[in-house]
Amino acid sequence: MTGPLPYRGRFAPSPTGRLHFGSLVAALGSWLLARYHRGEWLVRVEDLDPPREVPGAAQAQLATLAAFGMPSDGPVVWQSQRHDLYAGALARLLADGSAFQCHCSRGDLAAVNGIHRQCVASDRSRPPAVRLRVAEGARIGFDDGLQGRFEQDVDRDVGDFVLRRADGHWAYQLAVVVDDHAQGITDVVRGADLLDSTPRQILLQRMLGLPTPRYLHLPLILDAQGQKLSKSMAALPVDDDAPVPALMAAWQALGQDPAPMAGILPVSGWMAAASAHFRPERLPKVTSMTFAAAHNNAAASAV
Repeated sequence: MTGPLPYRGRFAPSPTGRLHFGSLVAALGSWLLARYHRGEWLVRVEDLDPPREVPGAAQAQLATLAAFGMPSDGPVVWQSQRHDLYAGALARLLADGSAFQCHCSRGDLAAVNGIHRQCVASDRSRPPAVRLRVAEGARIGFDDGLQGRFEQDVDRDVGDFVLRRADGHWAYQLAVVVDDHAQGITDVVRGADLLDSTPRQILLQRMLGLPTPRYLHLPLILDAQGQKLSKSMAALPVDDDAPVPALMAAWQALGQDPAPMAGILPVSGWMAAASAHFRPERLPKVTSMTFAAAHNNAAASAV
């Protein structure tokens, strides 16, 4: 009889710009949890959307992770080099009728808030997308490692979702499920902006006959206007030449006690101390916080 698989986590940034404070919080949180469980931490570059990618951003992100003491424990995986894996999974879903071609445009589905339940394409000559066939009444729930129980009526709230876009690019939901399985990921730790994507991924895992990893969604860092930092003009990149101040701020955003970390240099020493002093039970059980609140979080969590 085999025991549970060794812990294997990952961080998977999209190369749409330099890493900012919000992405640093997600990276540090996932890295700390992997170290706490004496597991591996892998980096995967999600470079499947060329129109949104910034030239040189992926290499800059990897350089930042290295400067902050978080290089990948294994070879970096690039999604743009894994088309055959996605095509194989899609072929299986098409072959058993779990997926279908769809010519509907966003305009066609505007009247139903973009939720696809049947094809109503006005122009069947346009290139088709491929969607997952979501059964009526499909309700998926899971126990998040931080946020607790989360459930979603996938058919009513999401509908038949896209696996391959009409422009030929792979959809995030298919790629992430295939890659997490191929890399043996046991624990997905990421921002809470992806909390409502998780039921779709679990449904897709079940339809492909794949195991479901454990999930933990960290608080999303917002600007003063309540906007996600990746979409905010205030999202300045973290400084590769001065990593410790940003790491300390991210540490506090994760609810950790700053006292044991004060005055520690260099980065390697700081990360070793962080690994030793990290307490998962201090992680804030909220889905979002403002950038300002993140800096005060450690004091609040100690009350």
